[in-house]
Formats: sequence, C-alpha cells, structure tokens
Amino acid sequence: MTERKNLTSLVVDDTVYVTTTTPKFERRKPYVPGDPRHVVAFIPGVIQKIHVAPGQAVRWGDGLLVLEAMKMKNDLTSPRHGVIKAIHVEVGAMVAKGQLLIEFE
Repeated sequence: MTERKNLTSLVVDDTVYVTTTTPKFERRKPYVPGDPRHVVAFIPGVIQKIHVAPGQAVRWGDGLLVLEAMKMKNDLTSPRHGVIKAIHVEVGAMVAKGQLLIEFE
C-alpha cells in the first residue's frame, strides 16, 4: 500500500496527476531555460574552425563554428538574427558540454 505522504501532484498540459516519486526524482536538477543570447556546446569536443568575429552581423542559419566530437564535425549555426558580441573559445580548444561558446548582443 502506498502511504499518503509519498504522493506527489504533477501538472502536465493542464492535467493534474497524483503519483509516487523516487528519491532520485526528488533530487533532480530543476529545468532552467537557456539564455537565447548564448550558444553553448551541446556535446564535449574540440573547436575546429570559427566562421564569425565579434561585431559581425549574422542571420538565422549562418554557420558560426565547427565542433568536432567523436570524429564527427558538427556545424553550429546561428539560432537567431543578431550581432556577435563575444567569442569565448579559440580554434583547438577542448570544450565541455554546456560551455559558453558564442554570445550575441
């Protein structure tokens, strides 16, 4: 039998669900939406090429840089129109997942 104190209410798409949760679920990191002005590494790897410079105007879909991970070259493209404020990496740098690569104004 489930004890009442272990029940948790979750809201998904405006529907309330009452369920039990595990201790691991209770300790999870809360979701934090990313800053739309930041381009971060989605996987650890090495920067192979940088196609932009600070102050350069870019449009959605323009190539920003090439990130090599697991012998695959990944072209990171601009997620928005804007001007490059800063580049926080250089060619040959090893980057971690989630590391800030490029910042928009």
